[in-house]
Amino acid sequence: MVQSPHKSLPRTGVTFAAELAFEDIHLHYGDVHTLKGISLVASPGEILCLLGPSGSGKTSLLRLAAGLEAQSSGRVLMNGREIAGEKVFLPPEKRSVGLMFQDFALFPHMTIFDNVRFGLRNMSAADTNREALAAIRRVGLEHHLMSFPHVLSGGEQQRVALARALAPRPSVILMDEPFSGLDTRLKDSVRAETLAILRETRATAIVVTHDAEEAMRMGDRIALLDSGEIVQAGTAQQIYHAPHNLFVAGFFSELNVFASVCRAGQAETPLGTFACSTGGEGADVTVAVRTAGLRVEAGSGDGEPGGVPGRIVSRRFLGVTESLVLAVPGTDQPVRARIRADELPSGVRDVTIYVRPTDTMLFETGVENA
Repeated sequence: MVQSPHKSLPRTGVTFAAELAFEDIHLHYGDVHTLKGISLVASPGEILCLLGPSGSGKTSLLRLAAGLEAQSSGRVLMNGREIAGEKVFLPPEKRSVGLMFQDFALFPHMTIFDNVRFGLRNMSAADTNREALAAIRRVGLEHHLMSFPHVLSGGEQQRVALARALAPRPSVILMDEPFSGLDTRLKDSVRAETLAILRETRATAIVVTHDAEEAMRMGDRIALLDSGEIVQAGTAQQIYHAPHNLFVAGFFSELNVFASVCRAGQAETPLGTFACSTGGEGADVTVAVRTAGLRVEAGSGDGEPGGVPGRIVSRRFLGVTESLVLAVPGTDQPVRARIRADELPSGVRDVTIYVRPTDTMLFETGVENA
């Protein structure tokens, strides 16, 4: 069982957090242009999440920060000092970075204690043992001090990997999909504990993930990557409420998407008419409505204006929420909604659908993914 971050635990040594900056980073693998002019700064003590689909370049950027490979052009700086560039390349052990890999990368023939103290260098034996023990205690695994990795659960192995990364008190922690191998229930608790430890150590952290909700839970800021470029960066609230394009909007929420045309400042869709915030008269636009932004009421509604009639095609109970597939006039395209599980009586077929304006976005067609 993962210990609650609110319990009294031995404190991890505080590090001197560093600023880590990428300046116009390009990376080529033969003819493949993997990173295309990435410029990004992780501020001291900040948790920055690199988010994106597989192949977007987020893990490659993390490897450049770690010194596991070199960029084709551009610079990596720590506190303004160049650590990788045209004429400079510091190896990983000289960068004051802690690495935590997706598969934990624990040595199977070493005890937990030996795994954690492996990366501690330039210390006396007594200091090495003390720092390793403190890190292991902080993640609540002192009872497994002399155990080997294979006897630990996935969550416990993840905590050992975190202890090993933190033991040298690095200025920057780099984490590559650190929770992807854990089941959903365990993932939430381990992630919360990891976040509490990162906050306590005050180290700068860069976390790679493909899960938007995880990025929002952990990150002070998020950088969303696609095809080797940063599509948008900012806080979770900034990106969610003001996505730059349809790709960003779709990455952070499930959408209903409709093609429309701006006429007299309005774009008509099967779910209603919305103000054109972009595009001129006659411009083709894409209207996106979050599935969670639909309110569904039984019958013909209560006379409230703006409702659209619909019929339930299917509904699936998901615990707290319920997923609906709806048919609406004017389109063969099914409309999806996600509502609270107790909002709609069972057996209902005919409904009225209302759209929350704050969950509607409009993008000019042809540039919505640019």
